[in-house]
Amino acid sequence: MQNKEIVTTRSEGSISEGQSGPPSRWWRIRRSREGASKTGSPLLSFLQNARNFRARDINVTVVNSPAIPEDDGPGWKLLVQNISPNALHNSSARYDPPKCDEGTRVELLQELMTRITNHRSLQRLLCMTGPAGSGKSALQQTIAECCEERDILGSAYFFATADPTRNTVSTIVPTIAFQLGSHDPTLKEAISTVVAQDNVIFARSLRVQMDNLIVRPVRALRKSVGVSTTSLPYAILIDGLDECRGEERQHELLDAIRACLLDDDLPFFVFITSRPEWAIRTALEPGGHLRSVAFHIDLTNYYAGADMRRYLRTRFEKLTSRARDPNWFTENDIQTLVNAGSGQFVYVTTVYKWISEPRGSPAQRLKIVIRWAPQAGQTARPFEALDQLYTNILLNAKIEYEAVDTHYERDFLLLFNIHHTNAVAGLLPGQYAHMSKDQVATCLDLESDSLEILISDLHSLVSLQTRGEHSPNPYLHIHHKSFSDFLNVKSRAKDLFVPRSRVYERLIKCCLSHILRSPKSDFSRVPLNLDDEIIDFTQRGGWKQVDSAPSIFFSRSKYTKLLEDGKTQGIKERDPKVLEEMEMYFEKWKREYDQYLAERKRRFIPAKKGA
Repeated sequence: MQNKEIVTTRSEGSISEGQSGPPSRWWRIRRSREGASKTGSPLLSFLQNARNFRARDINVTVVNSPAIPEDDGPGWKLLVQNISPNALHNSSARYDPPKCDEGTRVELLQELMTRITNHRSLQRLLCMTGPAGSGKSALQQTIAECCEERDILGSAYFFATADPTRNTVSTIVPTIAFQLGSHDPTLKEAISTVVAQDNVIFARSLRVQMDNLIVRPVRALRKSVGVSTTSLPYAILIDGLDECRGEERQHELLDAIRACLLDDDLPFFVFITSRPEWAIRTALEPGGHLRSVAFHIDLTNYYAGADMRRYLRTRFEKLTSRARDPNWFTENDIQTLVNAGSGQFVYVTTVYKWISEPRGSPAQRLKIVIRWAPQAGQTARPFEALDQLYTNILLNAKIEYEAVDTHYERDFLLLFNIHHTNAVAGLLPGQYAHMSKDQVATCLDLESDSLEILISDLHSLVSLQTRGEHSPNPYLHIHHKSFSDFLNVKSRAKDLFVPRSRVYERLIKCCLSHILRSPKSDFSRVPLNLDDEIIDFTQRGGWKQVDSAPSIFFSRSKYTKLLEDGKTQGIKERDPKVLEEMEMYFEKWKREYDQYLAERKRRFIPAKKGA
């Protein structure tokens, strides 16, 4: 145990230059824990740079508190291994995230902050829903930064469909606990102890995780003498619940929040944003389990037209020097685009990104996009104008790409959809489903910079990013989920739609070709229906080459999956000898692998006594 001194003073005088004002109470508590060993007295440390200072009514209370280790313990290190750094509001993976422009969404932001900071409110759960492109993530990012400025941001977690580190619920509770513990060493130590005592805590239900990693440590902190949780940053922000895989898991998260974080003796306020999908929609409906405890904001009831006009006007004014004409846009142009957006902020942000691309003239591109927008008297159906915008940007990029790629005659839409599938769902199953852009290029027999060339006219919709320092390989980042929705729905993409089956067919054809050149390639993890290619591959001695490559011993056994689920029925009907050859090799590889496992088990597992 170590002594902890809490110092309270009534003071007069000035603080020396470099100190902007009196430290917060939370800071004083921290300094009282850390300062004694460095200065001999926390009071002397507190007054170190003061001048003309008089102190009176000084009370020093000495209490006992658990010693706080200087180094992170094994429990905290294990916790860090199970968080998602990419989900933080200020992570490098979310560099330059969408947020509200200055002067936009002012009234809505004020309402949100008022509810978050109102400690007297009986409702400490705020749910904001809205359709795709309505600006939910921009609002949440802005709220996160406002809360951070006020020292009330406890944690923030941003889901993202295309990022496997933050598209499930598996990391959300550890990430929240990590952020809360980072605000206070006593809380950090309590959380670390829980993890050290239960190494499988992260495999337990969300409610158990939330109770053990957050609720109990915070309650223990509240009971500590001289420490109050009222100063603990309390705002817990969760963005994009709909981008979490599995509606049942979304429901489980909402249920855990209601059961664990909203008790009156806890300081938390939870703010969740989501599309109105099943989990949150049913929870907020009459009879839903959140109906009585949550305040619901529906963005469809908030007209964003004025903010969209302000956004475009401000951004267009910054392009005037490039346009070389102070009158290159009019208020009518702005109103036309706002009307086309139908309340979808993503429409005007995408329009601006496309108009501002350096490869074109802002004035010329504005004229083009005005032609794309519904004309006066026309009523755009939901997403119609956005779909038309996406269609025209893709068609324009296709034309530009194919004008340069006259020699190879590559399929722009197919290549782009291969990269899009890899970014959103992954080209392979399992935890490591996403291939790097270089791996995709190698598989497709393309140049290493082929993706950069492919998207050179699509930067208003996508970009190349990395998933953090631990995964430096760049990948295709989709700026807004509504673009992925557009690509995946045939009725919206129309002639630009590419079925997922075509993506895999192209991938498998390339993999088969690679195996003939180098049998180290492995395509068994990709679904396929390519009888012609497999027959040709077999007749050209492909399986014999695979069998002669000992370096891929472990992956050969996986080819047996080709015999599952009737995938070879067409081959059997067309050329039974091909199927016989496949079965011969596959059974041989399975026997070899089973023998290897048996031998490994015999070597490494000692026999029982008396056996």
